[in-house]
Amino acid sequence: MAPDREEGPPDTELVRRFCEGDEGAFATLVRRHERRVYNLAYRMIGRPEDARDATQEAFLSCYRHLGAFRGDSSFTTWIHRITVNACYDILRKKAPVLASAEEQLEPPPAPDHADAAADAVDVQRALLDVPAEFRSVLVMHDVQGLPYEEIAQALGVPLGTVKSRLHRARVALGRSLSRRGEPREPGAPSNPRTLRGTGAPGQPMHGAVEAT
Repeated sequence: MAPDREEGPPDTELVRRFCEGDEGAFATLVRRHERRVYNLAYRMIGRPEDARDATQEAFLSCYRHLGAFRGDSSFTTWIHRITVNACYDILRKKAPVLASAEEQLEPPPAPDHADAAADAVDVQRALLDVPAEFRSVLVMHDVQGLPYEEIAQALGVPLGTVKSRLHRARVALGRSLSRRGEPREPGAPSNPRTLRGTGAPGQPMHGAVEAT
């Protein structure tokens, strides 16, 4: 997925304004990035309620530490790093659980690439079988379309590690889908377009971040 088209000032300008006391600049950052943050959190965790919690925690952490942002990487990379860490915190506390049938019926946000595929639930269940450290790379690259270099910066790992984790994640996803009856050979890499066609159920916060 290509980064969301920015309308208005660039992220760096909004960060500068916030650091100078403009609270509205942070609200603009939230509106601009919340869909991608929520979709990343949902695919990492598998349940809308937990994905909303991770999204809230990610933006609260961003709010508290934005003054320390130096622009060595893009704001998008920085917020991805914070989001993945928030997801890891939740995953350490509880096992990932896919949304119930009722939650799956909630209106979805705009999908990353296309309308939700008919097998979206099976794909998400299979995705949760992939180890979290591999899953994060798979979601950022194959779903959200981030380049290897940006993922390496977000996760704080070498470029070669990103490529290795992506390969292992695709193999693990392919095996899980095969076990679930998807038409692919065991161990075959996943098709990124299959992942991109799965919309995340539930709704992001729509700017509901309060300073604490």
